[in-house]
Amino acid sequence: MTATQISAKDVAELRKRTGAGMMDCKKALEENGGNMEKAAEWLRAKGIAKAEKLAGREAKEGRIEIYHHHNGKVGVLVEINCITDFVAKNDDFIAFCRDVAMHIASAAPLAVSSDQLDPDVVARERRIFTEQVAAEGKPENIREKIVEGKVKRYFSEVCLLDQPFVKDDKQTVGDLVKAMSGKTGENIQVRRFVRFQLGEGV
Repeated sequence: MTATQISAKDVAELRKRTGAGMMDCKKALEENGGNMEKAAEWLRAKGIAKAEKLAGREAKEGRIEIYHHHNGKVGVLVEINCITDFVAKNDDFIAFCRDVAMHIASAAPLAVSSDQLDPDVVARERRIFTEQVAAEGKPENIREKIVEGKVKRYFSEVCLLDQPFVKDDKQTVGDLVKAMSGKTGENIQVRRFVRFQLGEGV
């Protein structure tokens, strides 16, 4: 089938099935001899390639979201990045940023992820867990595994991405970030945050 034999109806049908643009659908049909199934696969493969390309791009756009608790005693600033300004202005992305800021206010994480924690703090917690497990008289051959489990649980308590999301504890904040990345097709990252609580550190 030549390019001139690709009908507008076929292009419209493929677009309906895949959600791809008109020109991409036309090209997909041309590349695959008018075969609808092969054209759909071709577009899916092309879409995956685009997503992988986006994932490798640096996320420099985004929002700095502000959350101020109604009692006036807790405030949060969080920077969440995406790739394009288009996504940064998207209502779903804005709502996502608000949810993350509200979660930080509620759950009070110490860092975005475990690699941002002070290594001395992690080493101290590991020592404490090791001593606890030894004091409990656990067999030596399973002590290390138990300690690692306790360290992982500690991360889920103090690291933002590992914490169960306050609105739905069946998923972590990290799961929420992945879902938003999938929805937007962009590389979404929680870059940094600061949480203020009245009287803290005084």
